[in-house]
Amino acid sequence: METKNYCYEYPRPSVTTDCVIFGFDNGELKILLIERGIEPCKGKWAFPGGFMRENENSDECAKRELREETGLQDIFIEQLFTFADVDRDPRGRVVTIAYYALVKLTQYNIQAGDDADNAKWFPISQIPPLAFDHDRILRMAINRLRGKIRYQPLGFELLPERFTIPELQNLYETVLEIKLDRRNFRKKILATGLLIDHNESIKGQPHKGANLYSFDEGKYQQLSNTGFNFEI
Repeated sequence: METKNYCYEYPRPSVTTDCVIFGFDNGELKILLIERGIEPCKGKWAFPGGFMRENENSDECAKRELREETGLQDIFIEQLFTFADVDRDPRGRVVTIAYYALVKLTQYNIQAGDDADNAKWFPISQIPPLAFDHDRILRMAINRLRGKIRYQPLGFELLPERFTIPELQNLYETVLEIKLDRRNFRKKILATGLLIDHNESIKGQPHKGANLYSFDEGKYQQLSNTGFNFEI
């Protein structure tokens, strides 16, 4: 079969990826930002990201940029939305495919690299002015997280491998900005059957609420295949 080369007389916008990275620490939901080391917007804070190469798809680009600019890899990452406003980038027509990621802060040491001068975690209540249209991307990412954490066990991606039920409840209350009844939350989360009880308590806290649990991901995948719906 003959292969033909076509030349289209249409504009070719550049494509980038940007990633909103969530972490949770000391009762606070946090966002990882990088300080831009190049123009435009040099010195301003932004999400890790960059231009897509011709030999990679958007997922590969997002993961590569995360690795190059922050040192993060092998984390939960999911596509969020495509932002294509005409004037969103002063360099020209640039379309960005945004992602959001969830990180266990205790497992990663963040290191700025590539064209980032600095990388830093900011509490969600103390986000500095952002470059480009990243404030809009952030708002959508927060809304997506709040929506999905109610019916998918995303919260476990933000906690240490072992945690207490009060810590898990605190995470949900922080993300959703609501107060949950302690007894109802405990009853509901245990009823899912997705927690592994390690029969171990935090030192100095022998009461029942301090028992350590972990998430049974294998069981969740098995139940999901049968139509199981995780809901808080």
